Amino acid sequence: MPELPSAARLTGALAFAALAGGCDPVVNVYGSFFPAWLICLLLGVAIAAGLRLVFALTELEEHMAPLLLVYPSLALLMACLSWLLLFRN
Repeated sequence: MPELPSAARLTGALAFAALAGGCDPVVNVYGSFFPAWLICLLLGVAIAAGLRLVFALTELEEHMAPLLLVYPSLALLMACLSWLLLFRN
């Protein structure tokens, strides 16, 4: 099978991205519609902030390497886990 030219590949990828954008679940919160990933992101940041308090109280935070990498990674992990728990079909 011959390979598609790069312009045809790019067009196909852009068409797929444009059509797949409508597949995102939307959550109705008091009459306002929010994308589900935004809810999960906020939830992930809130859980990471709560875990930061737990780590500070148990003095585990002192043993964590670069905090600038640890907490954003923890927030991303919690956001992905909340996506899996809340919106898995």
